[in-house]
Amino acid sequence: MPRRSLHVTGAAEAPLRAALRELRTDLDVPPDFPAEALAEAERAAKAPRLPERDATDVPLFTIDPPGSVDLDQAMHLARREGGGYRVTYAIADVAAFVTPGGPVDAEAHRRVTTLYFPDERVPLHPAALSEGAASLLPDQTCPAVLWTIDLDADGRTERADARRALVRSRAKLDYAGVQRAIDAGAAEEPLALLRDIGTLREALEVARGGISLNVPEQEIVEREGRYEPAFRAPLPADGWNAQISLLTGMAAAELMLTAGTGILRTLPTAPDGAVARLRRTAEALRVDWPHHVSYAELVRSLDPRRPHQAAFLQECTTLLRGAGYTAFTGGHRPDPAVHAAVAAPCTHCTAPLRRLVDRYASELCLAACAGAGVPQWVLAALDALPGEMAEGTRRGNAVERACVDIVEAVMLKDRVGEMFDAVVVDVKDNEPAVGTVQVTDPAIVARVDGGATRLPLGERLRVRLAEADPGGAKVRFEAA
Repeated sequence: MPRRSLHVTGAAEAPLRAALRELRTDLDVPPDFPAEALAEAERAAKAPRLPERDATDVPLFTIDPPGSVDLDQAMHLARREGGGYRVTYAIADVAAFVTPGGPVDAEAHRRVTTLYFPDERVPLHPAALSEGAASLLPDQTCPAVLWTIDLDADGRTERADARRALVRSRAKLDYAGVQRAIDAGAAEEPLALLRDIGTLREALEVARGGISLNVPEQEIVEREGRYEPAFRAPLPADGWNAQISLLTGMAAAELMLTAGTGILRTLPTAPDGAVARLRRTAEALRVDWPHHVSYAELVRSLDPRRPHQAAFLQECTTLLRGAGYTAFTGGHRPDPAVHAAVAAPCTHCTAPLRRLVDRYASELCLAACAGAGVPQWVLAALDALPGEMAEGTRRGNAVERACVDIVEAVMLKDRVGEMFDAVVVDVKDNEPAVGTVQVTDPAIVARVDGGATRLPLGERLRVRLAEADPGGAKVRFEAA
């Protein structure tokens, strides 16, 4: 999930502030928490439901963007005697603080996910919980759902178990620092094993036909008191860390499927027509795609720094659309049960401070591991959860895209008429003169109109800025 914990400063940001206020109104973003929810959160922060098991001796660490305080996961990695690895993964136990049907629970169902704006964060839970008592902050003892996942020497899961426990993280790390330490050989073994286990899991992903798109992310950064969009290429450490989360989500899905009750993150297999379209796009972009090479293999071989291949990777994201959640009970295997990009069943269970469904997934897994019945409050919510998550995800995506659009428009509002170098990264099927360009400097992705000319997909193009409207969150270029 994206994190944009930034603050707008300076009178020059007045247009940005106004546009973001209007955006929050248009998208019906929840305002401050009701008084009763804040009061309940304060009480729960002081008196959570604590587990009997004490695992504070495990030296956990967290890996998050700098400045993050809503820390959902902490881990410890170790070698097993006789070969293989043990992943100990702590997930914030939000259910230890939230009473089903109470004010905090009701507000979480209204919000569904944490929303990130350049000027503020709209959290799923009150700060007393999400940034305080429930967060896996360093040197804080708190309740967690503690996963123990044993892997063989090739990284395959042999056993997975989830139990409630008290935990205490020892260190708060960030991705860049982790990457530097591992690259320099300065990381101690629990951290150094992140690369070993991460690369093994990546190899297994390749073997099962899973897909990870290495597309540079467009994000908002603060520079000298102003906000600008930028492109960020994920570090290897991002991918290794994501593999630990995915490993847990896959283990959780298998527990649910075995127990016969759960909620999965699913994505149908792309229809043949979509893949055929991508093959035509690859040909147009001069991307070599031999017929014996699978889509997953091809994607992993591409270099996003090369314009033609970056444009093709952008087109590949169309096959990942349509993801949702599927709930099931009574032992009936859901259809679909697999996430096509993962090429295996998986669920979301590792970010309960920031995503509603994860709290329920943890409870389902705890019940499965204990051989106990699923709590009634979980069963009562299952049918509605996929729809709630769909709406919350839609709003979160709309916020993310609109925030970037607004920042782009604010930054460019005084440059209408100027020329820029760009690459055409998308062209509409039914309107070949309309598409999307990626401008390298500044880091802009926006609509482009080619007039009467067909846009050259994957080619460099000179474009003129035709419109930059912060109020409408709109930037538009014209082919020169």
